[in-house]
Amino acid sequence: MNVLRFSDLCAQGKAAGQRVFIRADLNVPQDDAGNITEDTRVRASVPCIQMALDAGAAVMVTSHLGRPTEGAFKPEDSLAPVARRLGELLGREVPLVADWTDGVQVQPGQVVLLENCRVNKGEKKNDEALARKLAALCDIYVNDAFGTAHRAEATTYGIAQFAKTASAGPLLAAEIDAISKALAAPRRPLIAIVAGSKVSTKLTILQSLAKNVDGLIVGGGIANTFLLAAGLPIGKSLAEPDLVGEAKAVIEAMKARGAEVPIPEDVVTAKSFAADAPATVKAASEVADDDLILDIGPKTAARLAAQLKAAGTIVWNGPVGVFEFDAFAKGTEAIARAVAESSAFSIAGGGDTLAAIAKYGIEKDVGYISTGGGAFLEVLEGKTLPAFEILAKRAAG
Repeated sequence: MNVLRFSDLCAQGKAAGQRVFIRADLNVPQDDAGNITEDTRVRASVPCIQMALDAGAAVMVTSHLGRPTEGAFKPEDSLAPVARRLGELLGREVPLVADWTDGVQVQPGQVVLLENCRVNKGEKKNDEALARKLAALCDIYVNDAFGTAHRAEATTYGIAQFAKTASAGPLLAAEIDAISKALAAPRRPLIAIVAGSKVSTKLTILQSLAKNVDGLIVGGGIANTFLLAAGLPIGKSLAEPDLVGEAKAVIEAMKARGAEVPIPEDVVTAKSFAADAPATVKAASEVADDDLILDIGPKTAARLAAQLKAAGTIVWNGPVGVFEFDAFAKGTEAIARAVAESSAFSIAGGGDTLAAIAKYGIEKDVGYISTGGGAFLEVLEGKTLPAFEILAKRAAG
């Protein structure tokens, strides 16, 4: 995908003295007192902001935070905690500006944080009048918020339509590159791991990947529905029996291409869903009526690990068992270690996946860790994200 990159504009000296508007993703979790509890997104936004400052631009940054009501600002909607943390990371004061849509005072070499953009009336509906107002604030628009790339809003889409220049920041550009490498031009075999509690939430992803991947590893509650589709017992495990037909169709679509959905041959079961429930390994064909399947078994884990180590490209979304409980974490750990040890290019995304990557300390061994949950899933579905689409359109002139 061809987009204008902000890094290129800076390298060519085209950002010097220009008003640069950066849409970042600073939507961070906070405790009841408003303190930031996890600042990954703030830290991830720093390279783009620093790049703009080093280039001699007058820098404006904004983001949404939480789910505010448009036109009704409340203290808990404020980006003030983010401004403080950003200031610490940049080593300079970052003033917070409210009511900014009609004009912003900022000089080259300065940076300001513009208050929560979702408080502006018309933001979510991508109101054209608002988008044109925002575009008038800057010479160069930079989208560096992949986490919101699946939404067409005034600060993610409309402003890019009307700004003099619209570009992708380093975070967004890295996502575009990683996604293209994994899905548009993958090194084969391409193996996808799609896990989660429900087939219904991932059905379109499974159907889309079935047309492209060489192996489709399913896990969690999704795997239970596929076990049913294969005629195997699942006891009282979480599943969606009404989607067995769709699961069978995915298996058949893969088979028709000479690809496969590996069905677990052994599983780890318990009689109750609890961290201290005794875990039992058994053949997938021997699951009792009162069993809960909470993980894949060691034989299945070894088989899948071998497949992943021989892969050319791996796309990973979701743990394959209840990895929060140590007795049912071995399958996810085996998958994580195999991804880490594989020479394949790997891209991983989704909250639970990132938690598993952190738990097993393999961050440095994953080719690319995607920062956007919903946006990452929509890419896997084969959708073109609105933020990518408008930037590509602007780059094409």
